[in-house]
Amino acid sequence: MEPMKTVGRRVTMSVLVLAAFMFTVDQISGVQPADISNWLEEQPLPWKAPQVDHIKEAGYKSSRLNYKGSFQDQTGLSSEKETMTLSQQPLKNYPAKHVVATGYTAGPESTGKSPGHPAYGITYSGVEARRDVVSTIAADPEHFPIGTVLYIPEYGYGVVADTGSAIKGMKIDLFYETTDEVFEEWGKRELEVYVIREGKGRLDEQDYIQINSQIKASL
Repeated sequence: MEPMKTVGRRVTMSVLVLAAFMFTVDQISGVQPADISNWLEEQPLPWKAPQVDHIKEAGYKSSRLNYKGSFQDQTGLSSEKETMTLSQQPLKNYPAKHVVATGYTAGPESTGKSPGHPAYGITYSGVEARRDVVSTIAADPEHFPIGTVLYIPEYGYGVVADTGSAIKGMKIDLFYETTDEVFEEWGKRELEVYVIREGKGRLDEQDYIQINSQIKASL
């Protein structure tokens, strides 16, 4: 019987300590424990991938992803490409913006710079242009500040790292590695994009690596 009494005393003490803690929180802050629980449940998880039912993400070619699917291009013809399907938070949780989206490369046809130029492949923010889980894109910073993370259907995630003389207003420019990819996979489209996180006007390599890693981990 003595062990049972010991266990009973310990349980009773634990309950009393917990009750005292809850009472102290209530008295000091006026916040009920249930309020804390409800607040935590309501907080968005900013780096969880939005839920996109049956939308395939095309163009990101890497052995690190093994998703396969059918990509519907502008001509209506299907072609087999590596794709990325997102399946976490609903897109309705994020602000939608209607934009005109075009594609660009680091080459002279888009930037006027050729390989060998000291600024070749470097965006306005100073980050290297690249196509990855989160790709670098160009936008008007008056509408999408540098560092803004967007989700672009049929392209994937993009972080605003660049600007352009022709990219004014509700226009964005999506980075591709070659002009063939620009024409074959994108061209020019009007569509809704989703603001996953608004930027603060700056972006460096460390910021980019962190954003790319967090998005990748959430997929």
